Amino acid sequence: MDNLANLLDGFASVVTPMNLLVSLLGVTIGTAVGVLPGIGPAMTVALLLPVTYGMEPTQAFIMFAGIFYGGMYGGSTTSILLNTPGESSSVVTAIEGHKMAKAGRAAQALATAAIGSFVAGTIATLLLVLVTPVVVAFAISLGAPDYFALMLLAFVAVTAVLGASRIRGFASLLIGLVIGLIGIDSVSGQQRLTLGLPQLADGIDVVVVAVGIFAMGEALWIAAHLRRKPVQVVPVGRPWMDRRDWRRSWKPWLRGTAYGFPFGALPAGGAEIPTFLSYATEKKLSKHPEEFGRGAIEGVAGPEAANNASAAGTLVPMLAIGLPTNATAAVMLAAFQGYGIQPGPLLFQRESGLVWTLIASLFVGNLLLLVLNLPLAPAWAKLLRIPRPYLYAGIVFFASMGAYAVNAQPFDLFLLLTLGLLGFGMRRFGLPVLPLIVGVILGPRAELQGRRALQLSGGELSGLLGGPVSYLIYAAVVVVLGWPLLSRFVVRPILDRRVAAGA
Repeated sequence: MDNLANLLDGFASVVTPMNLLVSLLGVTIGTAVGVLPGIGPAMTVALLLPVTYGMEPTQAFIMFAGIFYGGMYGGSTTSILLNTPGESSSVVTAIEGHKMAKAGRAAQALATAAIGSFVAGTIATLLLVLVTPVVVAFAISLGAPDYFALMLLAFVAVTAVLGASRIRGFASLLIGLVIGLIGIDSVSGQQRLTLGLPQLADGIDVVVVAVGIFAMGEALWIAAHLRRKPVQVVPVGRPWMDRRDWRRSWKPWLRGTAYGFPFGALPAGGAEIPTFLSYATEKKLSKHPEEFGRGAIEGVAGPEAANNASAAGTLVPMLAIGLPTNATAAVMLAAFQGYGIQPGPLLFQRESGLVWTLIASLFVGNLLLLVLNLPLAPAWAKLLRIPRPYLYAGIVFFASMGAYAVNAQPFDLFLLLTLGLLGFGMRRFGLPVLPLIVGVILGPRAELQGRRALQLSGGELSGLLGGPVSYLIYAAVVVVLGWPLLSRFVVRPILDRRVAAGA
């Protein structure tokens, strides 16, 4: 009850005219900047950090909360319309969302993303209020073997459900893992796969990889085929979701929320794993599995809900133990420290008013995001009426700007072109793109957790087996890998015998 009373006090601070204006400004800026290819909420918050130095802490963090949610929705917009994720957590949305846009259902994809973001963000923020102590205690209890098992499950899940061939899926994952190895080994200090180039010593940023593979690869693929077939303007379609779209979306919204919040609260979680697992789950549970890969609305609703629920979940370890789990939380942590505030177990006692105002502003910003973007879904969808040569020329320009803004190094532009050619080649030979991105994002994390587990066990492989959590996860991995054989030699003969007996 104390938490709810504190939350009401936070709402009393947020709903003043000036603070509401600041929240609306944050949501608007976050959405507008998030729509630009290659620029996500972390970069937006970082760019606006100097602007807030003259503001009082309460208003600064109200604006940050609006930018946080607005940037995530903006990333889904550019993923759906242009197949160009603004950040790594929007990668999954691009798979089905862009297919829906090409089929004339861009407005429906944008609407389910907006409503799913609102539903998931609201539920997850409420969970942030109610279960923060419990979730933090569970997250701290997990060890390196458990985190390694979680990431192994993400690798297997995303390669097993995407594409027509598991071999191509694992080949794509292997390419991603290799790209993720580039840089300096954190343990030995040796350079790996850098080819003697000092610019590669810090590795390749995930944003550069995602923008190169998706945006540049898509632009090169379209350019290669423009002369073979006439330029077509993609139809926008009906502007709103119908009853069938609502029926197919509400369960993925709730399941995505259930995935996103716990993973966001894990110290090694983030938004990537739950979006991948949400997509895999929706494909398994869908009554229309044939639509996946062609524009299934469940493939947009579930991952987008998981993405936004994870955003609220990341604030649990950041506020409660001072541990950021993604780039945006890290920038917000730096903002706290800039105001002389240290997140941690004592934060809720020392800065209670600021923390609860920040949490209340998440509810307000989430509502403003829905009010702002739901009517704009048809307007955003009309971007697809731009002729393809002009549209993709603009994508290449903004993708180059986004890649250059990551490190402000011209070398990143050469990397962008190289990765674009790789993305083109993967489209040419039918390799799914998502496992590569998963490998780049989670590969270094899986290596770090796996090496920690082995170091703690003195190099024994048994060190990768932690407690009950890791046992359950490894059992799920075995089921996913062995399901085709199990289905063919066990399940199918049983069903055939029952059919024969019934006949």
